[in-house]
Amino acid sequence: MSQDASPASPETRVVVAYHSGYGHTAVLAEAVARGAGKAATQVDLVAVDTITDEQWSLLDAADAVVFGTPTYMGGASAGFHAFAEASSGRYLRGTWADKIAAGFTNSASKSGDKLNTLNFLAAFAAQHHMIWVGLGLAPGWNALQASESDLNRLGFWVGAGAQTPQDGGVDMVHDADIATAEHLGARVATQAAAFAAGRTALTAA
Repeated sequence: MSQDASPASPETRVVVAYHSGYGHTAVLAEAVARGAGKAATQVDLVAVDTITDEQWSLLDAADAVVFGTPTYMGGASAGFHAFAEASSGRYLRGTWADKIAAGFTNSASKSGDKLNTLNFLAAFAAQHHMIWVGLGLAPGWNALQASESDLNRLGFWVGAGAQTPQDGGVDMVHDADIATAEHLGARVATQAAAFAAGRTALTAA
């Protein structure tokens, strides 16, 4: 998918590269893309378990990549791991070096060991020499006056964490988690635009 930003926005391209086992992570990926569309010139969604050569090229050309995967058995899904391993040639060539990166995940439990998955995504990005962007939100839903509808209701910093009941359909993805994913997308696109503008300024100096 592609979305147009305002004419004044820097030329920035964001790719949301995700694996979704039952559709819940896909809902979050779409939310990240909507958020990124507020600041990026082009936003593309790539389902990594069906990735094509053209979509690999989108990743190579992107200014920022947001990685998403469900958390299964305390870590990223097999579908995402297959994609990560398939990227090893790009790791060796440094193809994704200095791109902005971020991540998100979903599990059935409120903890679900999602932090392991987010840390894996950050390490994966670091191995590609990418620049990791955290969620940039204070934790929500952690005080008497707080609400389950708060952004970052599950209290993650490394990336966006979401929770959906294991027997719930895609319509059960929590509104606050969707809004948090949108925030992550907007934050990544804004940082990518600032980074690209700074690089351009340095080159012109």
